Amino acid sequence: MADVEAAKRAAAQTAVANHYPKDARWVGIGSGSTIVYVVEAIKALGVDTSATRYVPTGYQSRQLVVGAGLTAVEFDALPAGTVLDVAFDGADEVDDDLNCIKGGGACLFQEKIVAMQAKEFICVADSRKLQSRLLTNWKYVPIEVAPMAAYRVLNKLKELGSVDPIIRTNLDPKEGPRKTDQDFFLIDAPFPIMLTQSDIVAGKVSGKDGAWEVNDLSKKIKEIVGVLEVGIFSGLTGPQASAAGGIGGQRPVAAYFGMPDGSVSVRKASS
Repeated sequence: MADVEAAKRAAAQTAVANHYPKDARWVGIGSGSTIVYVVEAIKALGVDTSATRYVPTGYQSRQLVVGAGLTAVEFDALPAGTVLDVAFDGADEVDDDLNCIKGGGACLFQEKIVAMQAKEFICVADSRKLQSRLLTNWKYVPIEVAPMAAYRVLNKLKELGSVDPIIRTNLDPKEGPRKTDQDFFLIDAPFPIMLTQSDIVAGKVSGKDGAWEVNDLSKKIKEIVGVLEVGIFSGLTGPQASAAGGIGGQRPVAAYFGMPDGSVSVRKASS
């Protein structure tokens, strides 16, 4: 575990060194264990952070920001038209195209909305999270749903090919379903290993035998009434969204992976 934590720290230090703007005004701070080292790396830069506001993706990341002496601002308190300079976050799994699965920590809605308000989203993780296809090691798609619609959503997910999707519970089952900051439930939906665009070009059919192309599955799940958000981060990057006249993207422009030997592997999204 010490090696894993050292890998996370190395990835965070490199990512922050390469992507933290010198004159940053608005910075998104994600959730999870790797983000501890992102905040640590920001503090270690020695830059003036007095004019910078940090937008957390949940309670845990807010406490982390405040505990570091930085100024936290909730997303819904951002002035109209604000675009974040950068957003740092982790992931549960990342594929060759930098599509991500997120939501293991139950903050996927906040994480997505912050990422999509940033000029660029930077993913920071350790090497265990890097796989050629999503759902290789991480076996399910986290989905945030309205409690009253949970059982309806479960049935619709089975129709899409999910095998035994479940409502996530607290560690103590007596406490019932795990709830998000929105008081929504989480459904963890296992699917076969997902396809990428290169698989589709090679002739594989999205949805056949439950094996979906990443973007297709995200869209199909999001269309289910009762779903707030899907823990698949795919599609446009921030710069691609900006070029198309929008703001922010779900897919990171770069992902930093701390390796077991202490090095950092950097993957960049294709343009």
